[in-house]
Amino acid sequence: MPKHGKRYKALIGRVDRDKQYTIDEAAALVRDIATAKFDETVEVHFRLGIDPRKSDQNVRGTVALPHGTGRTVRVAVITKGEKLQDAQDAGADVVGAEELIERIAGGFMDFDAVVATPDMMAQVGQRLARLLGPRGLLPNPKSGTVGPDVTGMVRGLKAGRIEFRNDKTGVVHAPIGKASFDPANLSENYRALVSALEAAKPGSAKGIYLRSAFLSSTMGPSIPLTLASAAQ
Repeated sequence: MPKHGKRYKALIGRVDRDKQYTIDEAAALVRDIATAKFDETVEVHFRLGIDPRKSDQNVRGTVALPHGTGRTVRVAVITKGEKLQDAQDAGADVVGAEELIERIAGGFMDFDAVVATPDMMAQVGQRLARLLGPRGLLPNPKSGTVGPDVTGMVRGLKAGRIEFRNDKTGVVHAPIGKASFDPANLSENYRALVSALEAAKPGSAKGIYLRSAFLSSTMGPSIPLTLASAAQ
């Protein structure tokens, strides 16, 4: 394993490993220890009390962060007819029907999210599932990227709506902003995510659902959070 440098070790020393921080404390601290030369992304990592091997216990959903993520989301829309103009008017970065599907199949990947209308999903699934699926970009109704409301889907993604899902170890990783954000805004985004996670709790999940949580920036150490006041 690579050894951490002096900078990282100094930052670790500023985090009390025996303490569980409230989100307000952690939001202020993560900003102070994000000392990279770029605006680091702030992420939260939740370990859930689920069995990810069971399909009925997997967690997936979307949430509109009140203050966005701080990044520009490039949205591709696969649709046809009058919806093409709706997508353009909503601010989509690239719009098209069959020709866009073929362009993506040929290697075009200059986007961060893909939205599709239901009438295009058969072709999307057939041509792009193997390409977009592993990247987490395949449109899906559960992630709010398939539907007739092109305008709403595009604007939601542009405004800061994110998708969350657990990985194979039962952990959810999600961005809640940038280190340059006001700590209060990071806290509000966090609480919105917690509420969405709680709403997405599988009915078959038993015991403690939110087991642990950590806040971190791209280049900084993780900060343990208390979940007792997660939504307070």
